[in-house]
Amino acid sequence: QVQLVESGGGLVPAGGSLRLSCAASGRTFTFSRYSTGWFRQAPGKEREFVAAISWIGGIKDYVDSVKGRFTISRDNAKNAVYLQMNSLKPEDTAVYYCAADTVATMGRRVDYKYWGQGTQVTVSS
Repeated sequence: QVQLVESGGGLVPAGGSLRLSCAASGRTFTFSRYSTGWFRQAPGKEREFVAAISWIGGIKDYVDSVKGRFTISRDNAKNAVYLQMNSLKPEDTAVYYCAADTVATMGRRVDYKYWGQGTQVTVSS
C-alpha cells in the first residue's frame, strides 16, 4: 500500500506561481519504480489529466493547456513528485491530485492505482 499526500495549494492572483508537492510513503515500496501523475478537477467538471512522468526514462507529458507553464519533476531520494505552476490562470482553479502506479508509463491513463486526497488551487482574476 502506498500513501500519497499533496501540499502546496493555495490562493494566488493570475500570473502567479505555486509549487505543488506530493509525498509518497509505504511499508515496502521503491518510489523510483512508480510512474506519477498530476490530475485536477474543477467544480462541476470531470477530473482531467495535467502532467505525468514515467519511472523508465523520466518521460514527461503535459496537457496542452499547461505546456510551457507547468513543469513536473520528481526526487526519488525524497519519494516526492512536484508540479511547478507558473503564469497561473483563473481556469487553472481546481483541486489537484497526485497519482502513482507501478506501470512503467501510465501517462494520461486515469486508472492509476494510488491517489492522494487533493490540494486546492485557486487563481483569482
